[in-house]
Amino acid sequence: MIGYYLFRVIEFLLMLMPRFIRKNLFIGLAKFAYFIDKKHRFVARQNLEVVFGDALTEHEADFIIRYCYKNLMLALLQVMENRRLSQQELGKKITFVNKEIVDKAISDGKPIVFISAHVSNWELGASGLASQIISLNAVHKALNNPYFDRYLHESRSRFDLNMVEKRGAIRHLSKALKKNGAVSLLIDQNVNPKDGIIVDFFSKSVTQTPAPAFLARKYDAPIIPLAMTTDNEEDYTITFFEPIIVAHTDNAEADIREATIKQSAWLEKEIRQHPKFWFWCHRRWKTEHPELYQK
Repeated sequence: MIGYYLFRVIEFLLMLMPRFIRKNLFIGLAKFAYFIDKKHRFVARQNLEVVFGDALTEHEADFIIRYCYKNLMLALLQVMENRRLSQQELGKKITFVNKEIVDKAISDGKPIVFISAHVSNWELGASGLASQIISLNAVHKALNNPYFDRYLHESRSRFDLNMVEKRGAIRHLSKALKKNGAVSLLIDQNVNPKDGIIVDFFSKSVTQTPAPAFLARKYDAPIIPLAMTTDNEEDYTITFFEPIIVAHTDNAEADIREATIKQSAWLEKEIRQHPKFWFWCHRRWKTEHPELYQK
């Protein structure tokens, strides 16, 4: 509790500062974290090796890893700022590309399953989509500390973003889709083998959540991928991609697997095109290839 209230005092002081000072402070924290966090630097190096082999120079690899820490810190700063931003201020930060894809799904009366990953400022991305395009339902994994968990939940749920607990999330997301609502799921994290299916990701097997394909098939919803990029960490672009349509054959398992493979292929292409925006410090291949992360 003491730590939480100390954090709130620091947050209050930070919010009194001009934003460029706050931003530079967090960029400085990112540089510090990079230097002291040997464990996750190693994880990121291993992941880059999987994806790019020896195609990257040492300088290029180091730049991507440093930018990964920068993304993380700016996402944390966004959690604080979201509690004070207005909907209009938030909207000025984001440009949407291919918005007509979402507009068509809405005009067709379809529920929507959005998929994305931990790329760029994902905290801004979720809030921006919910506040500017469509009311959204997303999954919230509870933190161990109830004070910080409530703080994070309040920040994320301000802009028409309904957060549901990870445990029992499918039931809550299903209710939203039944009412032609929209849900958002991240597909780039390792999942427990009992909850995932095995697919190839950069030519190595991984466990991936079948939840987007399962929900899309059950409620006849398009799966709309989206990704976020930025040139200056001030103005962001959210790009929507062509929908992934889940087949409805007599073999539901095969339909879900095929759509999940397509999602993995989309994310591969996006990471190759914009590698610096992905969160490389996560042990994505740990279930199927734990040896990658053993020194």
